[in-house]
Formats: sequence, C-alpha cells, structure tokens
Amino acid sequence: MKDSWAGSDHKYLDETAVKTIGPITAGLFGGSSESGQTKNEDGFFVMTGDDWEFAVILDGHKSAESTTLVMKEFDKHDDPIRTILCKQPSEAIKQLQEFLSAFFMNPDFLSSCRRVQGETACLIAARKEKYLFWFSIGDCVLHLFHPELAALGEYQQNHRSFYEWVGQVNTFDLSVPCFSSGVKELRKGTSHILLATDGLIECPDLPYVKPEAVFAEFRQRTHEDGVLHLMTEASRAKILDNCTILSWKARVEQEGSMPSDLIK
Repeated sequence: MKDSWAGSDHKYLDETAVKTIGPITAGLFGGSSESGQTKNEDGFFVMTGDDWEFAVILDGHKSAESTTLVMKEFDKHDDPIRTILCKQPSEAIKQLQEFLSAFFMNPDFLSSCRRVQGETACLIAARKEKYLFWFSIGDCVLHLFHPELAALGEYQQNHRSFYEWVGQVNTFDLSVPCFSSGVKELRKGTSHILLATDGLIECPDLPYVKPEAVFAEFRQRTHEDGVLHLMTEASRAKILDNCTILSWKARVEQEGSMPSDLIK
C-alpha cells in the first residue's frame, strides 16, 4: 500500500483531516489563516508491507517545491525500497541506510534540488519486524511510546537538528553530508510510532512539546480519534504553522533485550 501528499496539492488551511494508509494514520492541519497562514509546505510519503512500514514526513521552507520534489523522487524509487524491506532485518536495515545515502547524494537529484525554490526538513522512519530505523535531516521529530520505555522517560528517538535541509540549500551538497540516523529494538508488546513536523510541538498554547502529552491524547480514544484530536487541538489553538503527523502501532511478539542480571 502506498500514498503521498504535498501541501501544494491541498493546503488544509483552517481544515483538519485524517487519512488512513494501511496501519498508518496521517493527521493534517494547514494552519490558521486568521493567524496569517497562506500556504502549506508540509508533505508525506508512505509505503506499507506485511511486516514493515516506510514513512517520510517533510517540512518545507519558503515554498512546497522541495517537499514535492523529494516526495516524487521517493515515489519513483518505490520498487527498490520495497525490495529492501522485504529482506531479513539484518540485511534490510543496512541496505536501507546505504540506499538513502545514495538517494540524497545522487548527482541528478542534487541538480534538481538546486533548481527548486526553498528547502525542506526530511525525516524517514522504517519499521522492519522488531526494529525501528530512522534517517533524519532537520528538525522533524520521531516519538516512540511503549510502557517500558515511558517508565524510564524515553520517548523521542531522533535528535532535532536545525539548519539541515534538502533542496535549494542542501546539506548533502556539503563536502561532508550532515544527517543523523539510528536503529531501535522495539520492546515486546505494542509500540506506538509517531512522526511530526514542528507545527505540533512549537505552539506555545499546546503542551505537545512534551511527548508524553502527545501520547496521553490516545489513552481514552481510538488511534484514528487520537490523531484527529491532535489536529483539532492545533486548529482550536489557531496555530500559524502547518501541522502534519504520521502515526501507527506495531505489535512485537519477541522479548526485547534485558540486562544480564535480570535474565532468569
């Protein structure tokens, strides 16, 4: 299953929307025109398989051209991504990292980036069986909720890195490309994975800078209703920035790693 969207397609100004793509729910709010918003520069690209999900969230600057370029480029490469993620986790994660590095450093792609107006943050997250992988350029966020991790205060997985983009200004055009990536072993049970652009977390009238406040909105609601509630709260607060999230839950049956003194 595959879907994509860019703010240039539909702005969602003063409008909330929820889209379901297999197990993934997308939440969309374009910002408040009353607060001065006139455009939507966010976007996403999503693919799903039997035991994997691949999600890209984009937060453009100056225009949505860079967002659209990256989204369309991923759409053109859906077959190799699917092939990689259908492999065993040990191969899939390694090859996905290599693929994404080559993807962003492709000379033709870099040439196209120089011709667009503006640039975009880009966060990619992929789950394969019990492993969560991410490749992060810029300041979008990846949150993970599991009771065992929450008990230790662990939610955010990636590091928000400012002054990193893809597009007209491009950190992959530097002599040393700048990005961050990581892999997390998911705990046994249900993990909730959520990607968000900064519109969700930077509104001073909402508590969502704290990831525990984000996940609290799902406690007494269905998954889809939780996503819709987050977008409704953003609309109620009349936030200026575009707000986009991708959210899904994954079930893991295997035990996670434990310290040796707790192994029975």
